[in-house]
Amino acid sequence: MARSDLVQMDGVVREVMVGGNFRVEVEGGHNVLAQLAGNMRRNRIRVVLGDSVTVAVSPYDPTRGLIVFRAK
Repeated sequence: MARSDLVQMDGVVREVMVGGNFRVEVEGGHNVLAQLAGNMRRNRIRVVLGDSVTVAVSPYDPTRGLIVFRAK
């Protein structure tokens, strides 16, 4: 699946889990299990509890996603 096929949603980090996973609450009250995208790991962008983030979610599995942007 290409990166352009993913649906981007805004949300807030609600839980930081082991292994670089995050529980993100997106608009509409849904929870998404998300991990950091490769460019965020490479540039060492830190994501902490309470951050506003953009999550790219697959239309086939809306419960998992990638954190692609952290808002300031």
